Formats: sequence, structure tokens, C-alpha cells
Amino acid sequence: MPGWFFRLDQEAFRHLLTAQSAAGLTGDILELGSYLGRSAVLLGDHLGPGERLTVCDLFDSEADDADNDAEMAMSYRSSLTRRGFEANYLAFHPELPTIVQAPTSVLADGRIPAGSCRFVHVDASHLYEHVTGDIEVARLALAEGGLVALDDYRSEHTPGVSAAVWQAVFTGGLHPVLLTPMKFYGTWGDPEPVREALLTRDWRAEGFTVDEDAIAGRRVLRLNNAVRPAAERSGSRRLLLDLLPPAATRAVRRGLRTLRERRAERPGGAGRRGR
Repeated sequence: MPGWFFRLDQEAFRHLLTAQSAAGLTGDILELGSYLGRSAVLLGDHLGPGERLTVCDLFDSEADDADNDAEMAMSYRSSLTRRGFEANYLAFHPELPTIVQAPTSVLADGRIPAGSCRFVHVDASHLYEHVTGDIEVARLALAEGGLVALDDYRSEHTPGVSAAVWQAVFTGGLHPVLLTPMKFYGTWGDPEPVREALLTRDWRAEGFTVDEDAIAGRRVLRLNNAVRPAAERSGSRRLLLDLLPPAATRAVRRGLRTLRERRAERPGGAGRRGR
């Protein structure tokens, strides 16, 4: 299933959602931006009795402003369809989630009851003005102790997301809990129980690194893939690279590096991303 929801964040989602259920925290799940459903499928796996998953995405609708339309055209217009999302989701679940095919800004009308959600995944527009609105939707939707996961908070091509996320931290009361290379996890409630739940797992034994840092006095965990030691190059491979022309050698090395990166981030299950 196409998408950008890699194993590291899949495991973080699974662990956090399972920990919520084990602690007796119930509530709906909301996803802003679903693309073709990789993360939505995983979120659907964790619904308890009476809980509901709502996804909001433009899919193949027109954007409501020029900047958002340009972003859609550049990255998603050719592949993002509601039909594709529905087919992917129904391959794993017997029923579709509640689907809102519209800009995520429509959720500011209160259709998501205040305090009704335990987990919100924000992966829609990368534009600052839109992300600030999505974060506010998440804040109002989350119950006490609920979690928000914010995608692309540090990517070089998404400075608007970074600005909106850290603004929410320093002026909006959002407490960082966990950082991965792709996602920021936080809560407007007490972050300590979430950190404790994360530290009950031996992440290192599963091929991850986990470190603790501090941001303006706020403790935060960092989770990443462990760096594997470089494999010893065989004599025949060294000879081949030595004999190739420089341009061909560089091309081979680029190809091998891309293959290693894809293997390191190979998805192990369900889903992610959208507008």
C-alpha cells in the first residue's frame, strides 16, 4: 500500500494505542490527512467497543485555496482518490471509518465533539496556517490524557509544520512526549504517564535507539532506528568498484545507498498520509 508510514512510527502508534487501552482510556480516534490509508488501517486495528475512527481528507476533491491546490498538484493529485483509500481500508476491515471528504478546516465547526478522542493523527497540509488550525482541532477533540501525533515536524520541505508545532509547545501548552525522525507526539495533559508507558518496552532489543532529552525544561524521548555497522566489503566487490569508471562507481554507490535506506524503512504493516 503506497504511503510514508514507516515501521518506526507504526510501532510507536501500536505501543501508545495499546497502552491507552490497558490504562482504561477510551475514546474515538481522528485522522486529519489519510492519503491511501496505511495509517488509517493501523488506527482501525486499535478501535475498542463503541469507539469510532474518523478520517478527513480532500482525496480527489478540489482544494479551497490556491496554495493548498498547488501542494496537492505537486505531490498527490495523480494518485490520491477516495476510491483507492476505501479499497485499501476494506482489504483489512469489514467496515469503512467515518469519512469527511473536505478540507480539514471544516472540522472546526464542532462536528467532532470536544473531548471525545483519545488519539489524533495530523498529517494533512504542510502550510503553516492550515497546520495551526489542525492542531487546534486536535486540542479541542482530545480528552484528558489524549495524544496527538504530528507528521513532518522537522522535514526541510515543511517549515510551516515546524513553526506551527513549536508554537503550540511554547505558547499553546502542548507537552512533547516522543520524537521520531518523522513525527512529534504530544499531549495537553500530563506527559509523565505516557513517558513511563513508553519506557516499559525494550526498544533497543528490537533494533531501535531510545534517548532522553530536554526542551526548555520539558523531558522528551527520542526514538530512532539503530544504525547498523557497515558490512565488510568483499574483495570482488572492491575490485569491481576500483575497475569501474568514476561516474559508474558513483552510480553504483548511490543505488546501494538507496537500497539500504529502503530496507531500513521498509513498512511492516498498515498506514498513513494525505491532505
